[in-house]
Amino acid sequence: MEVVLAESAGFCFGVKRAVDTVYEEIEKGGIIYTFGPIIHNKEVVNDFLKKGVKEINTLEELDSLPKGCVIIRSHGVAKNIYEGIEKRGFTVIDTTCPFVKRIQKLVNTESLSGKTIVIIGNDGHPEVEGIKGWCETQAYVVGNEDDAYALKDVLKGEICVVSQTTFNINKFKDLVDILKGICYDDNVSVVNTICNATSERQNEAAQLAKKADVMIVIGDSQSSNSRKLYEISKMHCERTYFIQTLKELHLELPANANLVGITAGASTPKNIIEEVQKYVRTYF
Repeated sequence: MEVVLAESAGFCFGVKRAVDTVYEEIEKGGIIYTFGPIIHNKEVVNDFLKKGVKEINTLEELDSLPKGCVIIRSHGVAKNIYEGIEKRGFTVIDTTCPFVKRIQKLVNTESLSGKTIVIIGNDGHPEVEGIKGWCETQAYVVGNEDDAYALKDVLKGEICVVSQTTFNINKFKDLVDILKGICYDDNVSVVNTICNATSERQNEAAQLAKKADVMIVIGDSQSSNSRKLYEISKMHCERTYFIQTLKELHLELPANANLVGITAGASTPKNIIEEVQKYVRTYF
């Protein structure tokens, strides 16, 4: 039986940069906070906690804490969060993914010019909440067809459409078509802000799942890009498992299984991927 690991499985550039930054600050010593979990992976976050890094989720928490550095999560935060941290006398270390930072700057510029912002993504996701926090005009979040059609009598004037970096590319295109259909095409400017790493990862998962008898997707349940890899893999391979670590893998292979495919979300550490890969190759 063949076990194939997707080429792009595991940490993307933005996540690696954020994680490395936290470890570098730990080495330097001092008081370290992260604003929210630095990435969506409990194993990584728990390791930081063991090493003395404290996670905060509101500005108000800082009011009773000793001064130190606050590391901004890879998903980014709203503009007022930066200002609030600095106002309280803490040092800001920004590990926002560069692709997310680009969206924040874009919506800030476009909204200042008077455009209404539509963010295609998952409402409530920290990246989306952060992007909304850089908009100077009304911003709407569209995650499905119902959300899009609900804006039919709401959207007026010029509109700028962007996307959460980890959104499904095909769903993004479908939702853009709906938005263009309910608005005047000339009033809608669309910027595909799904990062290349996400698109490549999703395409690889789809191609591997089409050939595989079983697919294993490794990622945190809170990770948007991991969940989408699972959804894509499940579309093409019925026997798709979604796990966070090897402990959660209860693998059942059909007698005629020839290929097991493995992929992993952008927040999944290399050691967890290797552990799962080694286990499957050794025991099946």
